Amino acid sequence: MSRYCLALDLVNDASQIAAYIEQHQRIWPEIAAHIRATGVTEMEIWHLGTRLFMVMDVDGSYSAERAAALAASTPKVAEWEALMWTYQVPTPWAQEGEKWALMTQIFALNAQA
Repeated sequence: MSRYCLALDLVNDASQIAAYIEQHQRIWPEIAAHIRATGVTEMEIWHLGTRLFMVMDVDGSYSAERAAALAASTPKVAEWEALMWTYQVPTPWAQEGEKWALMTQIFALNAQA
């Protein structure tokens, strides 16, 4: 089991942010199935202002490249992603064409003496 933490920003508009949050109260069933099919065992998205923070727990079958390829070849996922992009903007630290930017862990309490 591995954990990934990623960041993304939202358009700085209260109604857009509210709509994005509403969309995530009950995502489309095809999206949940897609996420699980890629090896994600748990996913949470946290929100503060315009910043989003995603925590993904994945099993040994997970590959970001495979997940992206599967998403690109699944029309309903592509539709969802296009809709989500109307609410989202990359963080200033995202690479060209990157959506969710992978964060680097700098502290773990369990690693402390």
